[in-house]
Amino acid sequence: MSKLPPGPPARSVVTLARWALRPLELLDECAERFGDCFTFEGFGAQTVVFFTRPEAVKEIFTASAEDLYAGQGNAILEAIVGKNSLLLLDGAPHARERKLLMPPFHGERMNAYGRVMRDITDARVDGWEKRRAFSIQDEASAITLEVILRTVFGVEEAERLEHLRERLSVFVREGANPLVLTLLLTVPAETLTRVLMAGTDPEEAFWKRNLRSLLPFHALAMSGRDVDQGLLAEIRRRREEGTGDRTDILSLLLDARYEEGDGMSDEALRDEMVTLLLAGHETTAVTLAWVFHRLLLHPEVLLKVQDELQAVAGGAPPEPEHVPKLDYLDAVIRETQRVHTIIPLVVRRLQRDMTIGGVDLPKGVLVAPAIPLLHKRKDVWGDPEAFRPERFLERKPTPFEFLPFGGGVRRCIGAAFAHYEMKVVLARILWRATLRAEGPLPTRTVRRGVTLGPKDGMPVVLEARREVSA
Repeated sequence: MSKLPPGPPARSVVTLARWALRPLELLDECAERFGDCFTFEGFGAQTVVFFTRPEAVKEIFTASAEDLYAGQGNAILEAIVGKNSLLLLDGAPHARERKLLMPPFHGERMNAYGRVMRDITDARVDGWEKRRAFSIQDEASAITLEVILRTVFGVEEAERLEHLRERLSVFVREGANPLVLTLLLTVPAETLTRVLMAGTDPEEAFWKRNLRSLLPFHALAMSGRDVDQGLLAEIRRRREEGTGDRTDILSLLLDARYEEGDGMSDEALRDEMVTLLLAGHETTAVTLAWVFHRLLLHPEVLLKVQDELQAVAGGAPPEPEHVPKLDYLDAVIRETQRVHTIIPLVVRRLQRDMTIGGVDLPKGVLVAPAIPLLHKRKDVWGDPEAFRPERFLERKPTPFEFLPFGGGVRRCIGAAFAHYEMKVVLARILWRATLRAEGPLPTRTVRRGVTLGPKDGMPVVLEARREVSA
């Protein structure tokens, strides 16, 4: 019987609570106490072995997809994203689905998406009131949600756009409750699905619906049902109307075919659309908020970004076509992702007994790169506590040292899309708006569902705004 590496007290309510609320502090303590490898027991019925050395991460990411299953490790998300989600698939079904989903996120269509991103950002900046504090994370969230509605879901008609926007906003807001993560970690997926769906059936008796509305997270369940209905209606409408020459990702996926000639079912499309929403909306918005936090904390870095925008765009507003030349802004985003991990781990479940990082592990255990600890290893980054974007211009880190989008065959399919979007949005806001922080810096990291963001959404104040011609 393999002996697992040491770790914090097994099945401890305190450890679970700390992971749900203050995971970074808990990981730091574990690394200091137990070293490069440690075990958590108590994520429901899960046992997770964390690794912090790039060599061990390489073994995890380059192992056979038949030996390490990420879908089984992500099973806790089924109640939210659905059983057809790419996040929950393994082996051949995962490879089949990933092959179908990858093409829409690459190629020339990115330029068209960039113009939509630019226009959405401009419209949002136009609505900011001068000298009145607001959350830059909330504004970034509104921008990224609109980008998903327009470029991923392809919704343009005003009434349908507003209806779906409202449903998705509530769903994302309810899912950001840190207690949702605790529920996901402690309740089996099938049981959680039944609990969340209790009382959401409009055909049930009135008294049953009202009684069940008192259950925890009922608002999340109801908003999830509303999102399901809205997305399925949009999918059916698109099938009836035809996709024509549309370039939104939903239309491209409706036209896509597996090798055997079949297309995706409505339910599978719904699950992938929700997955893209959750993976590409909140994570991107939180990253943008952290970038602004860092730029306002380090005015010398902000000045270099502004100088680059001036040099590349020649004093004109930066456009999507300028994005590939914004090397320093690119480095600022990556350095922010290194310093501020948005999602602290990715997991794989062992399908057989294996040795990873010199540790013998039994079948069924979850293994996880501890991303925040990897991102601040002194032997990799030199002075990891310093915010220095230049390090990404001096060398390209390996995919086992720097993994904001995961890694291996499970690396986020929307990574290029998200990074491009962040550059478009940041370039436009930084050219147009002069912001200052509202409150002391640096700010504290807090849980927002599965993500880690700045406290209070990084409040800022608009000091001045540069207008652009229509």
